Amino acid sequence: MKRRNFIQSSVKATLGTAIAVNFPTIVPARVFGKYAPSNLINVASIGCGRISTSHDMTGVAKYAGARIMAVCDLDKDRANAGPAAVRANYKSQGAFNGGLKGDWDIKVYNDYKELLLNKDIDAVHISLPDHHHAIVGVHAVNAGKDVYLQKPASLTIEEGRILSDAVKRTGRIFQMGSQQRGSDPWPQFKKACELVRNGRIGKITHIEVGLPGDPGGGSKIQMPVPANLNFDAWLGATPETYYTEDRVHSLDSSLKGVASRPGWLRCEQFGAGMITGWGAHHIDIAHWGMDTEYTGPIEIWGHANFPTDDPNYTGLWDVHGIFRTEALYANGVHMTVSNELPNGVKFIGSEGWIWVTRGNYRVTETDPVSDSNGVKPIDASNPKILQSVIGPNEVHLLESGEQHVNWLESVKTRTQPSTPIEVGHRSCSACLLHHIAMKVKRKIYWDPEKEVFKNNDAEATAMLSRPRRKQYDF
Repeated sequence: MKRRNFIQSSVKATLGTAIAVNFPTIVPARVFGKYAPSNLINVASIGCGRISTSHDMTGVAKYAGARIMAVCDLDKDRANAGPAAVRANYKSQGAFNGGLKGDWDIKVYNDYKELLLNKDIDAVHISLPDHHHAIVGVHAVNAGKDVYLQKPASLTIEEGRILSDAVKRTGRIFQMGSQQRGSDPWPQFKKACELVRNGRIGKITHIEVGLPGDPGGGSKIQMPVPANLNFDAWLGATPETYYTEDRVHSLDSSLKGVASRPGWLRCEQFGAGMITGWGAHHIDIAHWGMDTEYTGPIEIWGHANFPTDDPNYTGLWDVHGIFRTEALYANGVHMTVSNELPNGVKFIGSEGWIWVTRGNYRVTETDPVSDSNGVKPIDASNPKILQSVIGPNEVHLLESGEQHVNWLESVKTRTQPSTPIEVGHRSCSACLLHHIAMKVKRKIYWDPEKEVFKNNDAEATAMLSRPRRKQYDF
């Protein structure tokens, strides 16, 4: 029976019984009003780890017109703890979101493909290790689901293109998790980009992007696969390898264990390191500010230290360490990306500069600097730049609020969200090009329109894709 028909039949049956026995049955107002189950966007959480439980579930819970009705994780312990995490997030929003009392059934899955077969699920947020993003995203839109995907969009430019094309073909509403675009909680990024777009620093010439860093380390000791984890499916399309906890995530399924930073973030098999981890956020803002959201750099070069460069290194983690890469765009803007710069985005123009970051997070993990005077989340070479008012006939960027709420409102209205997949793919592609430049250790030349390397660069071209195990492929 369809969900809407089931609700209607249940209500009719309840009222009929009440009349028959002449007893005033009380039917909750939310059954009939805007919070009626038939009027809600039914959302499923694919992934019940750190970002899902502390960020994505919270964001969905802020939207009164949606409810999370299912959770999924390959780790059965995390999946089984998912419903409690969902209800805790709704409770944290106060009064269970204007009528949602947290008393609906939340179905638990261990296989996302089985979840996608559930016709009652309208939309999914995907909060998985990076190597699953593009493939699960494609499967979700092919199943008719609207999607919120955590960044980065992919781990190869080829996979990102496949994902973006699938979203376009299916017509689904797809939001990238580039929450720095939203006015909740960081309105300073939109303000900085509007000021830059409207010429408050003159002609933009240079952008500096500062990122955090990741340490080496991690244990290589082989361990038995935990009974609660489908490790082969967790590896997904990447090559088979042995299990060790530092390669995956904490075995502790408590709130503390789930909240800990997982080891896969530091393994190149599953992620590219901070160049995509934070780079997807900050390079997206750089693109937003200089109006290059649907293109990319044309030349990229630089250097990086990798833990494995040291022949005496015995650790597991192998993502980049200290690095500095450069890029040139067709508009003449030169971009520097490094984890030796303060964490944030600095737009430099002919008449001044604007620097913007989250909260007061100015320093990097690799180059700590104490600032006893405190740090402003947005700064400029001249205070008058920040005091400038954007006029009615100037460029006004989208006012989108919180990123998940913007997504769900877009699902409801069938309009494009603040960060469509093609925008997310382009910012991710730029990150991956910086990563390729780290690997080849020389300048590479990119055609952003055709998404190919120039000059028949076979070495760089080989890094646009990577082999995938067929049983977990697109």
